[in-house]
Amino acid sequence: MIPMELIENRIDEILQALEDEVLRIVGDERIDKQMTNIHLKPLVSTKKILLNARDSIRMVDKLYKEDLEKLQ
Repeated sequence: MIPMELIENRIDEILQALEDEVLRIVGDERIDKQMTNIHLKPLVSTKKILLNARDSIRMVDKLYKEDLEKLQ
């Protein structure tokens, strides 16, 4: 089984990369507001998906540990 910490670290790395990209886009003065919003939409959606996935993975891990405790 893959350690939960490894999964969370990878998700955190991806989230950081997304945030870096957001800052790059927002800071780019060559892009107008409309184009900035268009570029940000998929990044924001991806972040939400990753956060939901992380929460789901944590819940699965918690339930797994609870089931193991019941068996012991």
